[in-house]
Amino acid sequence: MISWISFFSIDKKQISKLMITDLNPNDLSRPNGHFFGFPYPLEASKIVFFPVPWDVTTSYHSGAAKGPEAILQASLQVEWHDFQIKNAWQIGHGTIPINLEIFHKNQALRVLAERIINHQVKGGTLADNEIKTDLYEVNQGTQQLNQWVYEQCRNLLQENKLIGLIGGDHSVPLGLMQALANQYDSYGILHIDAHSDLRNAFEGFQDSHASIMYNARKIENITHFVAVGIRDLCEEELNIIDTDSRFTLFDDWHLKSNKYQGTTWAQQCQKIIKNLPQNVYISFDIDGLDPQFCPHTGTPVPGGLDFNQSIYLIETLVKSGRNIISFDLCEVAPGNDEWDGNVGARLLYKLANLMYASWHPEQLLK
Repeated sequence: MISWISFFSIDKKQISKLMITDLNPNDLSRPNGHFFGFPYPLEASKIVFFPVPWDVTTSYHSGAAKGPEAILQASLQVEWHDFQIKNAWQIGHGTIPINLEIFHKNQALRVLAERIINHQVKGGTLADNEIKTDLYEVNQGTQQLNQWVYEQCRNLLQENKLIGLIGGDHSVPLGLMQALANQYDSYGILHIDAHSDLRNAFEGFQDSHASIMYNARKIENITHFVAVGIRDLCEEELNIIDTDSRFTLFDDWHLKSNKYQGTTWAQQCQKIIKNLPQNVYISFDIDGLDPQFCPHTGTPVPGGLDFNQSIYLIETLVKSGRNIISFDLCEVAPGNDEWDGNVGARLLYKLANLMYASWHPEQLLK
């Protein structure tokens, strides 16, 4: 059982006085409410981890709302040394505490969402009176969540922070994507996932985890969508990909087929990256990885990327000279052990450090 009482009393004035030179990268990470045990207050941070404990619309297995806490706990076991980034521990990684009010709101709405889903599974429709009120409340709640995420991210971006959003399910980054559209005239999305997430209001939920890219399409500033590792989609989603010129699909079936026929992963990464513009947002659903790395994620699918494959892809993106303007890591759901949290924590650290290096290429180790 994961404890949600993880934040200790922190003397912010005392932490603010802590100089980078006072940190010992060989010391153990102590629980202080910050990811990886870093002591940086927000005002001294260049990267901000923003956890969003929300999985209201999950359609198969719930649990992603507990993902941020699982990653937080597991992150204390991650060494600060990064094999690809010089002195990564000195960058300045800050943490916004997990919002328990959001988590409890999620739990209440999740009950309504499950009632709506079960009603449809039994043959009911969205027009039936017995679920109309529940559906309205869920859709209102998810819209309010999106607005809250948008406002938090807008403020952080105005302070020139690089944001790593930690889900929760894959519906939660929409507010961040909208906030980035205020900051950048245009950008593209590198979408790593088992699913294309192009469903329109899946199961009646306007802001479904299965609709994040459908909703992101409405943001005019997003000029490119490059999806990698997709291996589950419906005809409606495929039609969008085929008819919207902004979309490029590198599905898992063809990636694997190319590999079996001798095309190296390095060559495939170069091809993927050529489809992205200068400014890139990474949307990383953990189920884009092989399920051995994320067995308890909400909708696991056989196949997928190896952990190091995904890191190599992002490293190649950085070495191409493109800028990672932000990222999300979603759908990490803890099981009875710490495996999912451990994988999530290590992926989070790499994403954050490589994002920083994309703006500071001198930090990359050869």
